[in-house]
Amino acid sequence: QVQLVESGGGLVQAGGSLRLSCAGSERDLSIYNMGWFRQAPGKEREFVVAISWRDQNTYYADFVKGRFTISRDNAKNTVHLQMNSLKPEDTAVYYCAAAPGGRLVDSQIAYAYWGQGTQVTVSS
Repeated sequence: QVQLVESGGGLVQAGGSLRLSCAGSERDLSIYNMGWFRQAPGKEREFVVAISWRDQNTYYADFVKGRFTISRDNAKNTVHLQMNSLKPEDTAVYYCAAAPGGRLVDSQIAYAYWGQGTQVTVSS
């Protein structure tokens, strides 16, 4: 069983930055593709970005390209999401998720393990 814990959320003004972290416990995250999803109030949860376990290839949703950067440190069992140039529409609960190997995908059903989420609020 993989347990994921997100941290780093908070309140920031538009144009600001936040760095989210996802720590894995009790299991080696290096064999999992890791993704970040988000859910804004009243909206469906959506894919943000993912990073592969094998070669650290990345896959970004169009709305975050050039602003967000995902990285992973397998030695520390952590994944990070650097978010720059934040906009009010980025306000959401951000979730870290792990998918067992395979192709890098944006489908939520591929991700077997989820964290509890961390709130990101961007004020205008």
